Amino acid sequence: MSRPYIPTSLRRTIAEQAGQRCGYCQTAQAYSGGQLHIDHIIPLAASGQTNESNLWFACGLCNRYKGTKTHALDPVTSEIVPLFNPRLQVWWDHFAWSEDGLHVIGQTPSGRATVIALKLNNDYIVPARKNWVRVGWHPPRQ
Repeated sequence: MSRPYIPTSLRRTIAEQAGQRCGYCQTAQAYSGGQLHIDHIIPLAASGQTNESNLWFACGLCNRYKGTKTHALDPVTSEIVPLFNPRLQVWWDHFAWSEDGLHVIGQTPSGRATVIALKLNNDYIVPARKNWVRVGWHPPRQ
């Protein structure tokens, strides 16, 4: 299946709505070292549509780890729950930063499941966050 065309104006709108940050791990476009992706919140494979209400900004790692997932296991309740939806939910209601600013901590079933499913504290991003913290770029504020 080929990827649908997303007009430049819509890409720009999504990036602005997302504050130029990944909706999942909060990595800023300016610090990512690559162009952030347009993520289908409900993947095309799960009948998601290519329209503004189903699109958000995501870094390459989060987008790849998410893949076609829409739900994941909450490690606390052992229930399958929906992944965090950055368009409909507020990041700070579901996640927090560790005291050192290096790790995303899930605060709700959806948050915890998303941290694990999207590997929000993977071995690539945590060292980058360490450098961002050192120079005062991270963690992002509410």
